[in-house]
Amino acid sequence: MSIRDTNVVIIETGRTVVRAGLGLHDLLKTPTVEIQARVGLRQTASENGISNTNGVSEEPPLASTSRVGTSRPTASVTDYLVGTQLDEALANGQDIIVSWPFADGDVSDWTQAEAIWKYIIFNQLQRRRVQNESPVLLSIFPGLSRDTYERICQIFFERFNVAGFGILELPMAQLYAVNTLSGVVVDIGDEKTDITPVYEGFIIHSARTSTPLGLHDCQNYLAHLLRSNQNVLKALSPPGNPTDPETLHYTLLELVKQLYKDGFVKVPSDGETAAPEDEGVTDIAAVIVAGREKAVIESGMKKKATAKQSAAEQARAREIEALDLITVQFREHSLTLGKERHRFCEPLYDPSLLDNLPYSTPRNPKSAKPLPLQETVGHAVSHVGVGQRQYVWQGLLVTGDVTRHVKGIGVALQSRLAPFIGSPELQSDVQPRSIRVVTIPDYYAEYRETGNGFAAFLGLSIIAKIIFSDSNGKNFVSKADYAAKGPHSIIEMTPSLL
Repeated sequence: MSIRDTNVVIIETGRTVVRAGLGLHDLLKTPTVEIQARVGLRQTASENGISNTNGVSEEPPLASTSRVGTSRPTASVTDYLVGTQLDEALANGQDIIVSWPFADGDVSDWTQAEAIWKYIIFNQLQRRRVQNESPVLLSIFPGLSRDTYERICQIFFERFNVAGFGILELPMAQLYAVNTLSGVVVDIGDEKTDITPVYEGFIIHSARTSTPLGLHDCQNYLAHLLRSNQNVLKALSPPGNPTDPETLHYTLLELVKQLYKDGFVKVPSDGETAAPEDEGVTDIAAVIVAGREKAVIESGMKKKATAKQSAAEQARAREIEALDLITVQFREHSLTLGKERHRFCEPLYDPSLLDNLPYSTPRNPKSAKPLPLQETVGHAVSHVGVGQRQYVWQGLLVTGDVTRHVKGIGVALQSRLAPFIGSPELQSDVQPRSIRVVTIPDYYAEYRETGNGFAAFLGLSIIAKIIFSDSNGKNFVSKADYAAKGPHSIIEMTPSLL
């Protein structure tokens, strides 16, 4: 079967977000479609004796247990609202039951999952079911049952009429993007962080784990810290007209999202040193290849401007730099913020900071308190074979949407993991000696400014270029394979699922 690169569909399925793109190019592109992994059902359409045990407001609740709604047994794929349809319905104040079918790291409702994938393929990517010439490579959570993989394969062939189909487990796609086959993937989500050790291209399922810490905890914590900033508090809740606490909290959350998405948050690490000043550019070609020409020009202009400043102006500039002050425009306010913004990720490394925090994610009182991220990662790797650990530690990949905007999370985690690689006095041939942070290489031009946030999508694109150009078709299921063997063919045609 001949497959054109322009017809290949890539779909990355995560707990709370689904990304997709059409076509493979010489320069691999970032996803063109990104939607929240949720569906909505109008309350009026779900009456018929089915009660709503999970009413959801316009803003998604922070608790992971509230992300999965109760589906109506008679609901069909066309009953569900997805993407912009759902966003508009919620914005208009309609009574909607919102469900997140992938939030638990599995497929909790097949009709809802089908509705999301259908919206991606036919609405966003404009494929036609009657004459669908597009093969699909899908990433999904690791460790699912064979029945689940077979059911997914059946949906894509029988409901979407795809030309070919393949599955790649999410952590493997993420590692392929950084050119390594062994490592530990730390995927920071909205409410959970998944840790997956991988050795020589195979996931070590016995060592996989997750922790109920995520981006929402970081947002809540920084919003709480900003309450102590009098400049912010006076602007958002004036003494003469104070804002009620709940409204103030959600306003501060908006400010926090603006701060980290604009790149104003940096995560400090133990023993971190400042980057040395450029003494001059000696290799112009290297600068251009690395895409740093703009930064070098701006650095030179800054030096010239500094040279012209008076002594008083230079002293003031040094003072501001020491205090790390920034001024941001938020709504109609001009707000001055200091170093407190860099404490954004502290709850990941010290979950006790979330104890009794107002508006924090409610946790099951019977469950144990979450361990710090560095301890969870260390314990996960400790379940890897002794002889394999040194290779796993050479590929620490910190990914997740937050890494697109917040730099330094990987290095900060690396410094906190140092106690887990053993004592120098007890070194042996199998004893890990160091931990290496891996990132997406600079030569993927479209991904230079995205951190590791799109690692899974890049890994999928790389693998799609390989498997769909394989004339033997041994790593994906063609229509002929599906006609001959049925849904079970996905197990045989995907080596990593065997």
